[in-house]
Amino acid sequence: MARLNQIIAVEKGIKSQSFQELTEAHQALQKPALLSGIARTYRPKDEEGEQLPPESTKVQIKAEDVIRQTTESLTRLFDITATKDWTNCNAKADVVVDGRTLLAQVPATYLLFLEKQLVDLHTFVKKLPVLDAAETWSFDGSADCWATEPVQTLRTKKVPRNHVKAEATDKHPAQVEVYYEDVTVGYWRTVKFSGALPARRINELLARVERLQEAVKFAREEANNIEAAEQKVGEPFFAYLFGE
Repeated sequence: MARLNQIIAVEKGIKSQSFQELTEAHQALQKPALLSGIARTYRPKDEEGEQLPPESTKVQIKAEDVIRQTTESLTRLFDITATKDWTNCNAKADVVVDGRTLLAQVPATYLLFLEKQLVDLHTFVKKLPVLDAAETWSFDGSADCWATEPVQTLRTKKVPRNHVKAEATDKHPAQVEVYYEDVTVGYWRTVKFSGALPARRINELLARVERLQEAVKFAREEANNIEAAEQKVGEPFFAYLFGE
């Protein structure tokens, strides 16, 4: 008795071969010359007339033969696909993660869907924004996001100052140079906020996705190891379709 995984393994090849044979049969039947034959004999008008050899062309393709061959090819495809689909109705397995049954008796077709979804989820989690490692972050409940410790910085303002290079005399006014001095006028208190995630959290999520991927693959292999419920649907189908 074949297993479901064996049926799945050969189905693709049978499907491809059947399609090719059906295409070839269709193309052959579109060539009237191959379906036609002729037989001609010549009899002169009198005994002294020229004798000519008979001419004949055989029919190379018979539509009924093509139908029979095509039926045989497609019957195999119909049967193996039916066997897969009928068996899939009973092919189920548990998804077990770390000894815990996360999903019970999941159909093999749904396990295949889960596998594809988990590939996308792995990509999604891997690209989640991560908090800047150069900062120290703690969760701020009031802001409902991550925040840094407050940092105080100075706010300065340039204030003009006079520098007397030479005092005034009876003959010359004072020589004064204007320059600007940075004077502290206030203080900034800065807290940075972020909606990103700690690297630790992202790594934990990635590990969970990967454990799920492994569990779903194991479950699919287990489900596909069920004995195939062999079906023979092609014969009655084509007997009706092409029967006398």
